[in-house]
Amino acid sequence: MALFRWSPLVFALLSAAGSSCRERTDVAGPAAKADGGASSEVTIKEVDTSALTPRERREWAAQVGELLAPCPETPVSIAQCASEHRACKTCIPAAQFLLRQVQAGKPKKDREDAFHARFDANKTKTIVLDGSPEFGPPDAPITLVEWADFECPFCRLMYPMIEELARKRFDGQVRVVYKFYPLGAHSHGEVAARAALGAAQQGKFWEMHHLLFDNQDKLELGDLEGYARQLGLDLRKFKTDVLSPEATARIERDKKQADQLGFEGTPFLFVNGREVDMRLLGNPYDDLEAWLKLDLELAGKTPKPAASASAFAPNVGPGSPPPPSSAAAGLEPKR
Repeated sequence: MALFRWSPLVFALLSAAGSSCRERTDVAGPAAKADGGASSEVTIKEVDTSALTPRERREWAAQVGELLAPCPETPVSIAQCASEHRACKTCIPAAQFLLRQVQAGKPKKDREDAFHARFDANKTKTIVLDGSPEFGPPDAPITLVEWADFECPFCRLMYPMIEELARKRFDGQVRVVYKFYPLGAHSHGEVAARAALGAAQQGKFWEMHHLLFDNQDKLELGDLEGYARQLGLDLRKFKTDVLSPEATARIERDKKQADQLGFEGTPFLFVNGREVDMRLLGNPYDDLEAWLKLDLELAGKTPKPAASASAFAPNVGPGSPPPPSSAAAGLEPKR
């Protein structure tokens, strides 16, 4: 796969705030003042706050002083847990996570929601994989499951990021599973999903997956048959499998499971059973990379060394827009 490069279209989509593809604190630590108000200084050796403005430092200190540590057996604030080096291994990562949220300019409620989504022990769900298309070691310490629609522009932006992280950044440490959720608002979403399932019957799911996303504006029946020919598929079998009851059942089964898990839109992403809310990410690639890295560390694994430069560095040249300091990930709603 060619390395993904940011384009003006990507900037426009990722910067469009609100764009989407949709169908308590009774133990206070060192800083328990209201968000943005005066608060005691919080110092955690492992968390570098030097880049924060005085206001940001107050907001961060207040929140790590208010929120309880992620481990139920450690009923103290994040600040106290981290500064006292309690046994809870996620206290320092939680403090670092909230610092990034403050730096990204997220309001207090969004930061708190993001914290609970990332660290709350009650937020993990059981995901039934049942033979879904996948790549990566079946025993990998991380399983990333994505529900997507081949006509969703935000899914199109996510797929090269997931590919880069799973196949290169954390090669051999991530298992990626794909599930189908064609949205009713997309006239070609279901037929594209069926084409991918037809290709899967001949061992070419991921090749078709890439072609469908890379040619998102060309998903007519003739286009899909052309992609099948390009991949060397048996065209008669492909056409039969596209319309098969098995394909229908697979799509409906995936959609039903997503709905039971609280599906709101695509991409619908889970890492080790925990939903990654795309609307709460600042920079999607960097935040997802940090998420996977922390899960590996918590599993006692050593993440692969990071490459010297990300494949997702903006391609800035004459006439190119400046790279955004952060990007708002989109979600296309269920309709």
